[in-house]
Amino acid sequence: MRVPLPPQSAVVKRVLPRSLLGRTLLIVLVPLIVVQVVALQIFYGSHLDIVSRRLSSGIAGEIGTTINLLGRFSDPADQAWVLQTAWNQYELRMRFEPKASLPPGRQPAALSPLNAGLSGALADKLSYPFSIDWRSDPESVLIGVQMPDGVLHVEAPRKRLNAETLYIFLAWLVGSSLLLFVIAALFARIQVRAIRRLSAAAEAFGMGRDAGFIRPEGAIEVRKAAAAFNRMQERIRRFMQQRTEMLAGVSHDLRTPLTRLRLALAMLPQTEELRADVAEMTADVDEMDRMIGDYLAFARGEGTEQARPTDLAVVLEDVAAGARRAGAEVRLDVPKGLVLPLRTDALRRAVTNLVDNARRHARHIALAARRSSERAVQVTVDDDGPGIPPEGREDAFRPFASNATGGTGLGLTIARDIVRAHGGDILLEQSPLGGLRARIQLPG
Repeated sequence: MRVPLPPQSAVVKRVLPRSLLGRTLLIVLVPLIVVQVVALQIFYGSHLDIVSRRLSSGIAGEIGTTINLLGRFSDPADQAWVLQTAWNQYELRMRFEPKASLPPGRQPAALSPLNAGLSGALADKLSYPFSIDWRSDPESVLIGVQMPDGVLHVEAPRKRLNAETLYIFLAWLVGSSLLLFVIAALFARIQVRAIRRLSAAAEAFGMGRDAGFIRPEGAIEVRKAAAAFNRMQERIRRFMQQRTEMLAGVSHDLRTPLTRLRLALAMLPQTEELRADVAEMTADVDEMDRMIGDYLAFARGEGTEQARPTDLAVVLEDVAAGARRAGAEVRLDVPKGLVLPLRTDALRRAVTNLVDNARRHARHIALAARRSSERAVQVTVDDDGPGIPPEGREDAFRPFASNATGGTGLGLTIARDIVRAHGGDILLEQSPLGGLRARIQLPG
C-alpha cells in the first residue's frame, strides 16, 4: 500500500520556524549562505585550482630538472653536488637510494585539489613512476620517483604547495557571515521585542490588568500599532466610564418603583384573603430586584477592578462561609499558597454564582481547587442535584435561558464572563456526586 506524501505546504510549515524572530533570521541567513557558497565555489573551483596547478608545476619542474642532472652526471660526487644544489636553490631535500623500488600498490593520499594538481604536474614533467605521501610528515610532502637504478626521495615543504589565500578567504567568509548574522539577530530581536511588548500589553488589557499606555518603539509600523492600541485603550476606558455612569442612573430609576411597590405591599392589610397574594407579589418584587441586580452586574462586567496577586484559598473560603450562612452544606478542599493574579471581587462573585446555582438545586456542595499544571489552576464546584443534560449545558450560559432544572437568570453568564476576562473558561460536566460539575480553568 502506497503511503500518501504530505502536502508540500505542510512540510514547509513544519520546517519553517514558528516565531517571527526565527523567520526573520532565516530570511537573512539563507541568502547570506547562498552568496557565500557561490563565492567559495567560484574561488575554490577557479582561482585556487589555478594557483595550485602553478605551485605544483614549479615543484614538478624542479624535480624533473634535478632528475635530468642526475642522469647526466654519473659520478657520485657530482650527484651529491646536484642534490645539495637542489636543497640550496629549491628548498627540496632529496636523497637517492640506489637499487631500491617503490612499494607496490602505494597510492597518493586524497587531498584535492592540491594532490590532484601535484599528481598532474608530476605526470607531465616526469617520465618515471612516482608516489606521493601527504600523511607521514606534517611539514613536508614525501615524493618518491622510481628511476632505473634506484629511488629518488624528495621532501617538498608543504608551504610551497599551500595557498595561504584559501585560509584567509575562508576566515573572511566565516567571520563576515557570523558578524552579519549577529548584527541581524540584534536588530531583529529589538523589533520582535517591541511586538512582544505590544502583544503582552494587549493580553493584559484583555484580562483586566490595566498597565497603562505602552511606549511606542521599534519600526514605524510597530510604533503605529502601539499608538493605535493606546488610542483604543483610551476609547474603551471612556466607554466603560460612560456606561458605568449610565448604569448607576438606570439602577436608581428601576429600583425606585420597586421600592414603592414593596412599601405598598407592606402597607396592605394582612387579612387571610390577602396574605397569600401579598406573599406571592412580594416574592415577585424580590425576584425582579434580583434580576435587575444581575443584569446591572452583567452589563457592568466588574471592569473597573484591577488584578493583583491573591491567595485563591482565601477567596474560596469566603464563598464557602457565605453559602454556609445561607444554609448550604459545603465541603471545601483547597490547598494554601495558590497565589494568582486575580480581580478578587469579580472572581468571588463568579464562584458565588456557581455555588448559589448549586445551592438552589442540590443539598450537598463540594468546592475544591488544585494546580493542574505549572501554569494553570482548576476550581471545581460539584453538587448532587439533578444536573443538566450534555446537550443543554452550553445553553445554560445564555442570558435568561431556561435549563432542564427550570432555572433562569444571569448567574452562569456572569460567571463565565468574569472567568474569561481572567483568561480562563468554565465548563459544565457530570459531577462525581451525581449532579453537575462547574469546572473553572484559570491561568496561573
